[in-house]
Amino acid sequence: MLVLLPPSEGKAASGRGAPLKAESLSLPGLAGARAAVLDELVELCVGDEGKAREVLGLSAGLAGEVAKNAELKAAGARPAGEIYTGVLYDALGLDSLDAAARKRAGEALLVFSGLWGAVRIGDRIPSYRCSMGVKLPGLGALGAYWRPWMADVLPEAAGDGLVLDLRSAAYAAAWKPKGELASRTATVRVLHARMVDGVEKRSVVSHFNKATKGRLVQELLRAGAAPAGPAELVEALRDLGFVVEVAAPDKAGKAWQLDVVVTEIH
Repeated sequence: MLVLLPPSEGKAASGRGAPLKAESLSLPGLAGARAAVLDELVELCVGDEGKAREVLGLSAGLAGEVAKNAELKAAGARPAGEIYTGVLYDALGLDSLDAAARKRAGEALLVFSGLWGAVRIGDRIPSYRCSMGVKLPGLGALGAYWRPWMADVLPEAAGDGLVLDLRSAAYAAAWKPKGELASRTATVRVLHARMVDGVEKRSVVSHFNKATKGRLVQELLRAGAAPAGPAELVEALRDLGFVVEVAAPDKAGKAWQLDVVVTEIH
């Protein structure tokens, strides 16, 4: 099982660890693209702060993020699982997992990134600010820039098992499973069900969508679930107590869509 996650916009501080060793990152086929994005991002942030904030979509109050990017090559690095924070990662609770579940997380989780392309949670990276929606002056829109690199590297990383795609739209734009691989892919939507005047109403949730997805992954890791495909994933989630409705693809080469229905949002 390969689980595709978005990063968090906010990140923990880099800390005082050794600087980034780019050659040690997972998915070495992305190394050339990573080097190009890193070089341009650092160059941008070393230069005109105002221009850097404009390109990165940052307010004046976030000028410190520009300074942080300028020091990326010398900054301390920490495991990506410690760098990424926020609602999804709080709910995922990597630090609460036992050793076996943590090992499974290291093998299964892949976090997409505007700067790194994609990293595993054990990869040591510095804290940074660069979303997939950024358009760098030299490389252009990062979602489009990463696409051919991902197309070369990700199918091998996915292997012949399930792909559970929990990315947001901006990060999903960097790679879309195709063909037979798409038929082994499942996406998840979280719906809030509530009764209004005796009639059930459903709505898509946003903030709590991330928390539910984090808890869902945590439960799969704790249980040691190893679903071979989307149908087995549905079974595993239901066994774990989730209410799941399925939109199986109507033709080959399309992903499954799973609706996880919740009655409480927290």
